[in-house]
Amino acid sequence: MGRYTGPVCRLCRRQGEKLMLKGERCNTRKCAMERRNLPPGQQRPRRRRISDRGLQLKEKQRARHTYGVLERQFRRHFAEAERRPGITGENLLQILEMRLDNVVYRLGFADSRVQARQVVRHGHITLNGRKTDIPSCAVKPGDVIAWREKSTNTEYYKRVMEQIQDKIVPEWLSLDRQALSGRALAAPSRSDIDPRIDEKAVVEYYSR
Repeated sequence: MGRYTGPVCRLCRRQGEKLMLKGERCNTRKCAMERRNLPPGQQRPRRRRISDRGLQLKEKQRARHTYGVLERQFRRHFAEAERRPGITGENLLQILEMRLDNVVYRLGFADSRVQARQVVRHGHITLNGRKTDIPSCAVKPGDVIAWREKSTNTEYYKRVMEQIQDKIVPEWLSLDRQALSGRALAAPSRSDIDPRIDEKAVVEYYSR
């Protein structure tokens, strides 16, 4: 499975809002949205009305870029959300939230989802005591996410230990700040997920 390797700030500029793809940098004046809040490209954008289909596409792209998922994998997540009982849109967001790379980010082990994906891919994270290097691995309620013993000697781990006290963890996760391990207490509810994402528009986009 490939991944997007281009400049992520262009994604925020195209979306017209901060997607927090670079972690804390997005809150500083170095953020591209602060310096140049225009869509990428040389020409100025023309004022035109966006169609309903265009708005649905924009919402789908917002969700996809926020979680760092490519189109093919996003479609698979949507297909799984349709198979599950309940509301498809909320099921989709729940699946995205419970990806291992997102849980690592939510626990404060990384400043962004991109960084969390890299931490997982490099084999620093264990799931229920076993090394797991698949960012899309689904975390279930009761699962324990921790660091490999070999990774606790790295400079990155030491920096995380220093900064973890200031991190805010969502209610559906618990964090042991001393052992630097976390547990999924339950599946996240809609109120625990980014309210800016319009999951209904995403469902409408794929339903056509």
